[in-house]
Amino acid sequence: MSTKISSWPSATPMWVDLGVDNLAAAKAYYGELFGWEFADGGQDAGGYVLALVGGRAVAGLGPKLDPTTLDPTTPSVWTTFLASDDVDVTAKQITAAGGGLVAPPLDVMESGRMVLATDSTGAAFGVWQAGTHIGAERVNEHGALCWNELRTRDFSAARSFYSEVFDVSYQDVSEEGLVYSTIRRPLDGREVAGVQQTDLPQGTANHWLTWFASDYVQGTADRAVQLGSSLLMPVTESPLGRMAILQAPQGEVFGIIDAPRIGE
Repeated sequence: MSTKISSWPSATPMWVDLGVDNLAAAKAYYGELFGWEFADGGQDAGGYVLALVGGRAVAGLGPKLDPTTLDPTTPSVWTTFLASDDVDVTAKQITAAGGGLVAPPLDVMESGRMVLATDSTGAAFGVWQAGTHIGAERVNEHGALCWNELRTRDFSAARSFYSEVFDVSYQDVSEEGLVYSTIRRPLDGREVAGVQQTDLPQGTANHWLTWFASDYVQGTADRAVQLGSSLLMPVTESPLGRMAILQAPQGEVFGIIDAPRIGE
């Protein structure tokens, strides 16, 4: 377990949030699955709530942005946010590197400043400049964020994009049947995320996958199925521990893993 009380270094995946059609159902699902409790973001938060483990924020849940203008087929997704010291500068670097801005930089009350973007391969992500909200306050324990990885058809282009925008470097950890690099943040070279070359199903966009830690992956997977989830990848042994990929009842996909805990 790791508790965080100060801002995350630039390029670190430091927050995830979920936009859904039925917020009450999502709260019930994740409350049952991970034991999350929830704190209301207040009248100006548009229904957004913080998921808590031990009284500390681990993720965000809210209605899909402006549902009156969204395509009704817009999926529910977990969005990965990367830390930035200056969102406005990062936004310019995103477009210069071939990415796009889904939503321009904006202030989120006193919590921070953010931008929603797509990388040069079309994968969506967010960027967060901390104000009063630093992002995840607990990580690497049951029900908390423990890893984020980009799953992409264009491994080379994706690596070039994040290197150009966030000045990250990479450590190749590929092996037979797996093309994979860990992402090293510029501050200290710490491995904070991954990039995987993958043949995604037709119609599935390149995307960031959120992984939550579990004390008992098989039990969590079984409970998720009881709660209406689908197993996209059954519980599997790996060098990092047991893992599985789930699709929740409202369609969002995430992983669970009993991995050696990765620090901040």
